[in-house]
Amino acid sequence: MTVIHLASVPVTLTRCAKTFRGTRVLEPLDLTIGAGETLVLLGPSGCGKTTTLRMIAGLESPDAGGRIAFGDEDVTLLPIERREVGMVFQSYALFPNLTVRGNVGYGLKIRKIAPNVARERVDELLAMMRLTEHADKPIDQLSGGQRQRVALARALAPQPRVLLLDEPLTALDARLRDTLRSEMNTLLRGLGVTTVYVTHDQAEAMELGDRIVVMSAGRIEQIGTPRDIYYRPANRTVAQFVGTLNRIVGDWREGRFTTLGGAVATSASEAHLRGAGELFFRPEDASLVDPANAQLRGTVEHAAFLGERTRLTIGGAAPDALFIDVAGRVELARGTPVGMSIAPDALIALA
Repeated sequence: MTVIHLASVPVTLTRCAKTFRGTRVLEPLDLTIGAGETLVLLGPSGCGKTTTLRMIAGLESPDAGGRIAFGDEDVTLLPIERREVGMVFQSYALFPNLTVRGNVGYGLKIRKIAPNVARERVDELLAMMRLTEHADKPIDQLSGGQRQRVALARALAPQPRVLLLDEPLTALDARLRDTLRSEMNTLLRGLGVTTVYVTHDQAEAMELGDRIVVMSAGRIEQIGTPRDIYYRPANRTVAQFVGTLNRIVGDWREGRFTTLGGAVATSASEAHLRGAGELFFRPEDASLVDPANAQLRGTVEHAAFLGERTRLTIGGAAPDALFIDVAGRVELARGTPVGMSIAPDALIALA
């Protein structure tokens, strides 16, 4: 794949809030995006992630007192056409009356780039996106994945300082989305352009983000690397939105957390867990063991075969049913007694 390296700048948002018709949809937030970083805004619909993206783009202005800077330049009052941003929308917003080449080169034509320079840049982008053989086709002859790549090439053609993507894979089927997510990851790493990517899809966020901003109800809940967000969630909102989370309720007896189906030991390094009335863990952090020697005991209520893994629903081990992931070849009938062991360092206490 041809790779074009673009200039990049850090982006800083300071006390940026947004109010529409008297309703505050985004609380004041401070956010710094490093030059060349891919930052993912993750959260459910209505959490403020797209509003934040549109403010960075210049499509929305922050409330009074908010400030947006690209590097040392204050761009708060600059319109989108003067910010040097590239943007890919969920709908792609391609021009149906133009060919692939025409769409990719549109921004260069508007900026009156010399024809020979524009053609060379368009050719490079078509090659990078594996679209060269489709250059002269109209948009309606392309697949969904090809259209997505045209939209991305068009955004990159003017060599933006910041690349903004608003749920660009949502409209695609699951298999194509997985393929393009991997391609997008490789592409963004190679480009080195400062990128802000909006999604509600956890898998996209985990694969694409250098850091993830988890948002809820117009607020930032946590900022961190994908591993931080997944394994060290700041609160219940983050933990429950990102991945599946098991809850065990009980009390502490002789240094062990005792619940309905047994007792869980914690290591000395996990002393911060002591005193919590609830502990949490991920499905993949528990394993099946002989019930006679298990920390927790329960019975299989359901087994969902998912190909490479089987997700077991275990009842009787805790007040809530627990979800445990095992190898896909494991077959257990409903009602089978099982024992579970949880890695001590996988236990989480949440505020």
